Amino acid sequence: MARVKTQYVCQNCGYSSPRYLGRCPNCGEWNTLVEEQVQSSSSSATTRRPTTTLTGLVAKPQKIGEINSHETPRVKTNLNELNRVLGGGIVPGSLILIGGDPGIGKSTLLLQVSGQLSSEHHRVLYVSGEESATQIKMRAERLDVAADDFYIYPETNMDSIKDTIRELKPEYVVIDSVQTMQATDVTSAIGSVSQIREVTAQLMQIAKSNNITIFVVGHVTKGGAIAGPKILEHMVDTVLYFEGDLHHTYRILRSVKNRFGSTNELGIFEMHTNGLSEVKNPSEIFLEERLKDANGSAVVVSLEGTRPILVEIQALVTPTVYGNAQRTATGLNRNRVSLIMAVLEKRASLMLQNQDAYLKAAGGVKLDEPAIDLAIAISIASSYRDKGTKATDAFVGEVGLTGEIRRVNRIEQRVAEAQKLGFKRIFVPKNNLKGWQAPTGIEVIGVTTLRQALRLALG
Repeated sequence: MARVKTQYVCQNCGYSSPRYLGRCPNCGEWNTLVEEQVQSSSSSATTRRPTTTLTGLVAKPQKIGEINSHETPRVKTNLNELNRVLGGGIVPGSLILIGGDPGIGKSTLLLQVSGQLSSEHHRVLYVSGEESATQIKMRAERLDVAADDFYIYPETNMDSIKDTIRELKPEYVVIDSVQTMQATDVTSAIGSVSQIREVTAQLMQIAKSNNITIFVVGHVTKGGAIAGPKILEHMVDTVLYFEGDLHHTYRILRSVKNRFGSTNELGIFEMHTNGLSEVKNPSEIFLEERLKDANGSAVVVSLEGTRPILVEIQALVTPTVYGNAQRTATGLNRNRVSLIMAVLEKRASLMLQNQDAYLKAAGGVKLDEPAIDLAIAISIASSYRDKGTKATDAFVGEVGLTGEIRRVNRIEQRVAEAQKLGFKRIFVPKNNLKGWQAPTGIEVIGVTTLRQALRLALG
């Protein structure tokens, strides 16, 4: 007979301990260990049955030469932004995890995609553990979602869900959310590490053995990471984060893991009363409220995956009133800002050690690539000298510790995007000028040092 024992499992990383601990020794989080009961037996341990498809076929080993290696066709949705983030469309049989803050629009996005897929004669099963069928129907009417092959199933029991999938044979399944699902052979509470791990394993088996695409909604912690064990992100094929400010209408869909595409892609949506709509040209949105000749402002052409985006970087430099100067950054890496300020002080003779600096990337976007260094430096110097930059100037380049401007990738795309939006000058690393022809209508200025860039941009 199975023996029941008690252990304490960290709900953040999955670390288990035979006794309660206030702080997890593995991840360092406080008050995350929860008591769980585990059944253990030696001789009568339950084992998994072989993986079978919905038709009852058992998976068998194949020689690598006998496997058909043709490229699996992707299924494109009406949302081109979602297609871009997924790498060109939905891969059949993939397991996709979408995380985000409460109320950010995860369920709205998946409900719209489900309605569109079902309208194209794809059978979709929407499993909800948080809302009733009536509540989902009310939201679907607001989003104008209706189709014959769209099924709503409010259920949390995984055995019932698997039976329903076996009966309906859907092509797409939405699980909203994985933290509310319950595997009956696991005795721990719903939402615990053991439950999430087992539910995800069962969903992965369903997706891979039956070529069913499964979308899984995941809650996030207060730190912004997917709630549950880290193995959850390792098991799925794609991890998407839905980001944005609840006080603004724009939402950003970012890929942090994708076995079938790039992990640097970015999709931008706008939330309306009737659902999410695509933002065709995000650069215009990020720059539409920029003041002309404002000091402390510089425009950078940042590259998110294959898409160049123009973003305004703002800086406010003021004398400090405390002993230590403050460094605050929103949408930018604080350590990168401190490093660039140190280079400005050492290589450009700007006395910034007694100045507070507040920087942000306008529009709520997060930038984290070396090519934004020059724009950060220009905005800081512009605010410090109280001298504005030209509204038609853009800046691209990485700043080295010796004050040199280093080359960046895909400079042709960045310059073409700036020219398309009406910019007259763009400052780029001089080493990036070789081997290509600049488009007409924009002056490309190559700079080699930070001091030279400041002199040409600010006079």
